[in-house]
Amino acid sequence: MAFARNPMTVAVLANDLQLISEGRFRLGLGSQVKPHIERRFAMPWSRPAARMEEFVAAIRAIWHAWATGERLLFRGEFYKHTLMTEFFDPGPNPHGNPPVELAAVGERMTAVAGRVADGLLVHPLTSVAYLTERILPTVREARGGGLDDFTLGLSAMVVLGADEAQRARAERAVRGQIAFYASTPSYRPVLDVHGWGDLADRLNVLSRRQDWAAMAAEITDDVLDAFAVAGDPATVAAGLTARFGTTIDRISLYTPYDADRYQLAAVRSALRAG
Repeated sequence: MAFARNPMTVAVLANDLQLISEGRFRLGLGSQVKPHIERRFAMPWSRPAARMEEFVAAIRAIWHAWATGERLLFRGEFYKHTLMTEFFDPGPNPHGNPPVELAAVGERMTAVAGRVADGLLVHPLTSVAYLTERILPTVREARGGGLDDFTLGLSAMVVLGADEAQRARAERAVRGQIAFYASTPSYRPVLDVHGWGDLADRLNVLSRRQDWAAMAAEITDDVLDAFAVAGDPATVAAGLTARFGTTIDRISLYTPYDADRYQLAAVRSALRAG
C-alpha cells in the first residue's frame, strides 16, 4: 500500500527483501482508496495517478543513487528526497533492483503502470471483457504499442470444491467478495463495461448500511460467472486457461474461503501442465 508509506521506506524494504530472496522479490504497489488512506492511515491523498507515478520515480531515483554513488536529488510535486549519507546508503544490490508492478483498475492508474512500471497487477474484480477492452489497450498505448518485458499478473477468483457441497460454500463466499469489491465507486467502470452500473449503485448503498447478506444476494449467476471460474480442479484450470491463457503471465488463485490445499495444488499442477 504505497500511500500509507513513503518512497524512502519502500525503497529500503524492497532492497532488503531483494537481498534476502536473492533476487526473487517483486515490488507490488497499490494506491488503496481515499477513505482508507486519510482515515485509516492518516496520510495525505490527492491525484492518486500522478502521485503514484512520482512515487515510483522517487523509488527508482533512490535505488539509482545507491547503485551509482551519485548524489540523491529528487524533487517532485509530492515527494522530495535530497539527503543520503554514507551510513544509510546500502550500496548497489548484487541482485539488481526488483521489478516494480502496480495494481490498477481505472484507466489513469493503468496508464501509469504502462509508463513507469515493469508490470501490472490486475484486480480480482476483472472480467475478460474489461481486460481486453480497457486494460490491455490502455497499457499498450502507454507503452507505445507493445507489451515486451511487461508482466501482467492476476489473482483470479475461483469457486473450487471436490463436490457440490464444497462448491456451494465456496460460491457463497465468492458472491460476497464480488459484492464487496463491486460496491466500491472506484471499481464501477468494471461493471459499466457489462451494463451493470445500477448494480454498483445498489451495492454501494447496501455497503453503507453494512448489509453484507443483501449485497451477496445481488450477485446473480451472470455476474458470478463474469468474475469467477467454478468447478473441480481440472475444470477451474481449463476455465482460467481459456480466459487468460493468452494475456496473463502470472496467475494466483483468489479463494475468500477455506480452500482445500490439495484442490489448490491440483489446479496449479493442471495450469502448469497446460
